[in-house]
Formats: sequence, structure tokens, C-alpha cells
Amino acid sequence: MPNNKPRDVQVIYIADETYALRSRSWNRLRFEIEYALEKGTTANSFLIQGNLQALIDPPGGTFTEIYLDELRKRVNILDISYVILGHVNQNRIETLKALLEINNRLTFVCTNPAAIALRQNLEETYGDRLKIQVVRGEEVLDLGKGHVLKFIPTSTPRHPDQLCTYDSKTQILYTDKFFGAHVCGDQVFDEGWSQLLGDRRYYFDSTMANQVRQVESALDKLIDIPVSFYAPGHGPMVRYGAHELLKLYRQWSESQKQQNISVALLFASAYGNTTTIANALARGITKAGVSVELINCESAEPEEIKAAIEKSSGFLIGSPTLGGHLPTQVQTALGIVLSTATKSYQAGVFGSYGWSGEAVDIISGKLKDAGYTLAFEPIRIKFTPTEATLRVCEETGTDFAQALKRAKKVRTTLNPGSTVEQAVGRIVGSLCVLTVKRGEISTAMLASWVSQATFNPPGITVAVAKDRAIESYLYEGDRFVLNILEQGKQVRKHFMKKFAPGEDRFIDVQSEETIGGLILSEGLAYLECRVAQRMECGDHWLIYAIIENGKLLQSNGLTAVHHRKTASNY
Repeated sequence: MPNNKPRDVQVIYIADETYALRSRSWNRLRFEIEYALEKGTTANSFLIQGNLQALIDPPGGTFTEIYLDELRKRVNILDISYVILGHVNQNRIETLKALLEINNRLTFVCTNPAAIALRQNLEETYGDRLKIQVVRGEEVLDLGKGHVLKFIPTSTPRHPDQLCTYDSKTQILYTDKFFGAHVCGDQVFDEGWSQLLGDRRYYFDSTMANQVRQVESALDKLIDIPVSFYAPGHGPMVRYGAHELLKLYRQWSESQKQQNISVALLFASAYGNTTTIANALARGITKAGVSVELINCESAEPEEIKAAIEKSSGFLIGSPTLGGHLPTQVQTALGIVLSTATKSYQAGVFGSYGWSGEAVDIISGKLKDAGYTLAFEPIRIKFTPTEATLRVCEETGTDFAQALKRAKKVRTTLNPGSTVEQAVGRIVGSLCVLTVKRGEISTAMLASWVSQATFNPPGITVAVAKDRAIESYLYEGDRFVLNILEQGKQVRKHFMKKFAPGEDRFIDVQSEETIGGLILSEGLAYLECRVAQRMECGDHWLIYAIIENGKLLQSNGLTAVHHRKTASNY
């Protein structure tokens, strides 16, 4: 539900001569649209006041005005010498322009890819007044009073310009995109850090799981640095759970690498929209237990692209349209794909556009002419993708991954016909339909692994496969409706069929909306539930939910029960 709290900037003294300026929004921001956990976010910026003063990671344009108001209370902006940028995107440019209008003597400190982006956006207006100091990993910046800053480039396909910064005096490591979480609240540090692990895991799965090779390279650079705490770009700072979170990043990355099927996902992006689509597709693929090698064609070497294709079982290519054509980098990548991938590979094409969108058609045509079969209709999205279209992209990614697994005949259950599998299959469960409603998005799944879990408060558990589209809406605090089906009714057959990505699950089904989900009129009973806990269990998530309301709709009906002979399927 939307939160009516106004956006604000929380200013906290966190170490010697060091402040955190946490720009907070209790509602989800545009750049956060690919995250289903609607918990808002903080955009964390930092001010170091040595003899020279430095600002780290000013927030995006959403916060420009209120951020500058709070910054002026702590410092004369004319006295700031450096602005250090963990990465550059269009969202942040507006605030950088506002800072330059006040103080045109600022020096930006960033990596070379970030410097290129700054020049593209600012040089025409500011010309020679635009001062950029490019760092490559060996430079230091002495601000005085003991604050000597060291820079660690941590490039990833999603953020090729990413930079971490370490202050040797305070031992704070400013980690930009690493170790973050999209949550908003008053908590500055991670007291009770284990309670935040669900949010941090979801953040990792959404932003890091599709680029684990580069993530591990970055972790190798950070692991031996003595830190008092991590200061990420989003969410609470990581002090109490720093060691555990670093170890978990390693474990989560290793888990992705151990998948025996991989997809090469190649893309370029003009304004970030194609990147957003790529990330949604990648999220769906990884949910299905298939690894992704995310390749940003704008920064990848040809050898890297070729190696990713050679070890993959399928590939996706995404591109914006620039002047009716493909960007040069995508043309190069497509040439490598055509000369490397066998015709049996599963393939897919996607892209965003502003006016015409020829790029998607060009790539699709060349792949078809070369003999490749496209696994899904090319995805063409005009301007910025909506939440609904991103959910379709995620489901498309999951379907793509499942098709690869079927082609490889990958089994994810016990050996067929084993006595254990037969015995497990005799566990009986009631047939239910779990429904979720979030704004314009409504979805459902047929569930039979359901059980009452507690008397007081009344609670249930539901097992949800990791590759189900609905699992993104079943985190702590989320609400759903569990519709218990009646024996002999045909509504179960409707929900047993396979739905296409984005297909309306409720066509020809009588239902009414309630808080969090939909009530099926043909059901035996329904329960309105709130997720209280979520536990990872192999290839499923176990959801424990508290029942807040419910009603028996058919007093004389019998519960539909699911009988199985094998544990290899539902």
C-alpha cells in the first residue's frame, strides 16, 4: 500500500568528520520498479570534512532539492572540493548539475566509463569548467585530518563504471551497489542484522546473481581490507553482520556458478531501459535454477563474449535502437554469436526504443536467416518499461530457462520409481489456489503443499517453488488469499494449465478483490493471510503466514484433496 510519508533526508554523524545523508522514500522509486518488494528505499550519500571536503554519491533527481537543503545545513557547498561517484546514471545527473550551478570548482572523482558519461551529459554546458579526476585503482586522495581515500574499481556488466572508496582513518568502505538493500526506515546500522537477510538476499538475486563472475572478482579486492563497516548506496549500513554478509555473497555466487546450464545474456543500453529489461529476464532465468552470464556489449571484449557463448546452452540479445540501427557494439556481438553458437541453441531477442524500434527486428531477422529458432516472440518495449511489463519479462525468462532444462533432460527430483519417491508421493494435501493482487498486477498458483502450522495465532505454511512468478510477492509483510477448493468443482482445471507470461489468470473465473489478493467465488473457503516468515528450502520457499480473516463459502462441501503416486511432481 502507498505510504503517505513525505520524502526526506536523514542526516547522521557516523564517524570522525563524517556524515551520512540518507535520502528516504517510503514508496518505491522509478529506478526501483524491477523490485517486487515494495519497501521503499534510501539513497545513501556521505560527507567527509577533512581539511578538504568530499561528497560521496549524491542522490538522484528525485531528491535534489531536499538533499541540497540538508547539505547546506552541514557545509557551505562552495567549500566542497570533490564529488566521488560510485557510478553515474541519468538519474544522478540532475543533482550533479545542481551542485555545479552552485560550485563550478568541483572536481569529480570516478572511473573512466563514468568520466565518459559525465562528459556526454555535462561538457556541452560546462566546457572547461568540468573537472574530472579519473581513477584506475592505484590513486589516493588525501583530504587532510587523516582521511586518505583509496579507490577500488569494481566493474560489473550492470555498472561498468562502479567504484568503491575506502577511508583509511575511519575504516569505512563505501561500497556503492554492493551489500545494499531496498528498504526504508529509521534504522541507520544493521542491528539485528539477521532480520535484514531476506531483503539483502532479494537485492543480491535482483542485482548480482546474473553477474557472479564479476562479483567474485570485486569481492577478491575487498576481502582483505580492514573495515569498521560497509556503507552501501542503499539501505542500512553493515556493521554487525559484515563478516557474515561477505561470506553469504560468496556462497550465493558459488551457488549460481554450480548450475549445470547457463545462458549468455548480451545487451547494450542507451538510457538504461534495455538494461532494466535484461535484468528482469535474468531474474526469471536464475529463479528457475539456470545461471546467467550477463554481458554488457559496451564494455566487454570479443573474447569474453565468445567464451560466454561457448559455455552456454542458449542466448538472449537485447538492444536499443539508435537512428534506426543497432549500436556498433551490438553488431559486433551479434557477429560473434552467429559464428559461435550452434543452430540448436535456444535464442531470444529484446529491446527498448523511443520512436521506431528497428533494432529488435534487425536482430530477429538475422538470427532467423541464420537458422536459429526464437524461443519467444521478440520483446519490444517503448520508452520506460512498466512494472507489469517487467513481470512479463521475468516470467519469459523463467519459461526460457525451463525450456533449456527440458531440452537437457535435467531432473530436479528423486530417481523415478524409487521407493522413497513413491512413499513421499503418498503425502496428501488439500488443493488450494493462492492469489495475489498488487496494483495492476494479479497472479495465482495452484497449491497442494499447504498445512496448518499454528493454533495461536492461526497460521499456515505454503511451499512455493522458486521459479513461480508469484514468489516475488510472498515476502514478510506481504498479503495473499488462500482459496481452498471444493471437491468435484472444475475451477482447479483452470489453474492447472500453463499460463503464458503476462496472461490473465482470472479470465472466465468469478472473483472479487480483497486486501492482497482475490477471492474465488467457486471456492469452498478462503483465508486472508499475511506473510510472517520465509525460509529457503532447497528448490522451494517455505512461507509461514498468519491468518487475518477468512470465511467458509460452502458449508456442506468437501475439501478437494490431491492424491499422488510419485514425488516427482505436484
